[in-house]
Amino acid sequence: MPVEWQPVRQSRTHELVLESVEERVLAGELRVGDRLPPERELAPVLGVSRSALREALRVLETIGVLVAQAGRGPDAGARIVRNPDDALGRVLRLHFALGSYGLEDVLEARVVLERSSFEAAARHAPPEDLDAAEELLAGMGRPDVGVADFNDLDTRFHIQIARSSGNELTSTLTSAVRESVRPLILRALETVDDWPATAHALNEDHTELLRLLREGRGQEAADLAERHIRGFHGTLVDETAEEGALDE
Repeated sequence: MPVEWQPVRQSRTHELVLESVEERVLAGELRVGDRLPPERELAPVLGVSRSALREALRVLETIGVLVAQAGRGPDAGARIVRNPDDALGRVLRLHFALGSYGLEDVLEARVVLERSSFEAAARHAPPEDLDAAEELLAGMGRPDVGVADFNDLDTRFHIQIARSSGNELTSTLTSAVRESVRPLILRALETVDDWPATAHALNEDHTELLRLLREGRGQEAADLAERHIRGFHGTLVDETAEEGALDE
């Protein structure tokens, strides 16, 4: 059944366009894969300018529920999608940088989320998901792996475990939280005195975590995941606290 669009009020126009789209998503009139009418058709139906409509569409792209494709072909136009991981990670990273959340808050959130992820993954992870995690681990174990590549693979390893847990929301939140501190962890890794020894120690934890998951030992995996996170991430919290005390 075609979606019935209605004109919106003129005040704060782009926000009202957002509300109009949101109402149709919540009502089930717009679903993943559905396309919005072309701008030249939708703007007059809603009673707004095309510039206000474009502003609303850009916001929807930013929050990961719409993708706009320029051109005139069959793939052109705005389409409803489901892509929350990048959007939440971007928002959380910015708020972390602005001081909305402290490093200790992020640490505790990581512990809660990843304990849940590892415990659930021990019960639900398909073998192929753990095989994918093992490939990432092999990349981290290369003798010539650099700090930036290691940090990227490390992030993907933890997100892969979260995705294998069977809980999509936990996976998305884990990805967002881990992504929010990726730059900080990278800077910390770049300053360690003995990078090969640090990489080896982190990979020993990763290897043991994967073994526990394959053996279905979820509680032990969760406990080790917490020690692993508090080990390196926890030092960042301590260092930040020390810097704050020196600044006072």
